[in-house]
Amino acid sequence: MTPSSPFDYAPAPESRAVVDIKATYGLFVGGEFVDGHGTPFKTVDPATEEVLAEVAEASDADVDAAVKAARKAHERVWGRMPGRERAKYLYRIARIIQERSRELAVLETIDNGKPIKESRDVDVPTVAAHFFYYAGWADKLEHAGYGTTPLGVAGQVIPWNFPLLMLAWKVAPALACGNTVVLKPAETTPLTALLFAEICQQADLPAGVVNIVTGAGATGQALVAHPDVDKVAFTGSTAVGKAIARTVAGTSKKVTLELGGKAANIVFDDAPVDQAVEGIVTGIFFNQGHVCCAGSRLLVQESIAEEVLDRLRERMSTLRLGDPLDKNTDIGAINSAAQLARIRELADIGEQEVSGERWSPACELPERGFWFPPTVFTGVTQAHRIAREEIFGPVLSVLTFRTPSEAVEKANNTPFGLSAGIWSEKGSRILEIASRLRAGVVWANTFNKFDPTSPFGGYQESGYGREGGRHGLAAYLEGGQR
Repeated sequence: MTPSSPFDYAPAPESRAVVDIKATYGLFVGGEFVDGHGTPFKTVDPATEEVLAEVAEASDADVDAAVKAARKAHERVWGRMPGRERAKYLYRIARIIQERSRELAVLETIDNGKPIKESRDVDVPTVAAHFFYYAGWADKLEHAGYGTTPLGVAGQVIPWNFPLLMLAWKVAPALACGNTVVLKPAETTPLTALLFAEICQQADLPAGVVNIVTGAGATGQALVAHPDVDKVAFTGSTAVGKAIARTVAGTSKKVTLELGGKAANIVFDDAPVDQAVEGIVTGIFFNQGHVCCAGSRLLVQESIAEEVLDRLRERMSTLRLGDPLDKNTDIGAINSAAQLARIRELADIGEQEVSGERWSPACELPERGFWFPPTVFTGVTQAHRIAREEIFGPVLSVLTFRTPSEAVEKANNTPFGLSAGIWSEKGSRILEIASRLRAGVVWANTFNKFDPTSPFGGYQESGYGREGGRHGLAAYLEGGQR
């Protein structure tokens, strides 16, 4: 909670009773839940540190079994099925996701720590939208321009910040194109992927079309390195992305990598300030800053910097941190103890380096769980680590600029290139600046807006390949990504 907030909200918690969390979970292979042969691990609620369930770890043999099940399904059923028939299954999955949306949102919040209003109003509706969108493409692939021949078996590894949404980004286009899937969710957030496995059963999806293997890095490594995987899709850190690129080098596997970011959010002196402040807050504090395209570097034109910062601090003072299941909550829990330690380390380094100010609103942190207050650093320069390294938490670095050219130079002074934001009332300026930014996605007078029809991806150390839109089909067809 934020005691300094001028608003007095009564708690409005969402009920946990809508979710049936099992004591133990197995792997999903060949259309059935099976035991794993690795060492089981526990997944916890980051808001309370409560153990939620014990989850099977997939051994190398389990990964091999999942890939074999996917290969069998591809060769005998899914790869031969007409697109209009595959579309029926995708539409069915999309409708079930809508029907079970409350259950999915609550489980995502419990396992991940993000506020329920984000899971409910952003994540789950966008998940369903992706399945609807790619269901529409399944019988129209000849019009996409990438051919109609699927690659075969896709090995997909997803992160913990948007567990269900990243699943949809990868699974929906793969299935629409006629591929089968072996998916590995992050070890800290496996539960909604396993609930999705139940949805696949409910939709009568043919056995082996979707397989889910749980575990940590070793499980993902075994999947990526498996010789019978035709396509690798990964979202996560740049370091792991580089390791994957080295693993698949010299093979015929197609690869899509969506990696880290250090996005610049550029505010010009003619920007609508109140709107820009809302965009700044959305850009860095949405999902506790656990967003690869988070606007973690705020570039403000000098003439309005003081005004923007004053209004930003005022707006941050109204943010409510606390129970992620409370519908009033704006800032939820950090996903894990390890990620919290990383955020604290870089924030402490920033406090030592920066000549300006580290500021957070008055904020009472809960005694249990993993929490970090929304934080802003002023007086930051390009040389500071907090301006260069991805913190992946609710920490904003503020830099200033005088001219548009200086703004572009500072925005591009990063090894990353995933996204950027521009705030200005001049359309000509937005177009001119956007054309000079080395970023895969540039938002104009908004931030963190996603749509299944729009491609998303990065440059440089933010990866390569695109997910979403017609371009997202290219990664899963023989005539697509090279």
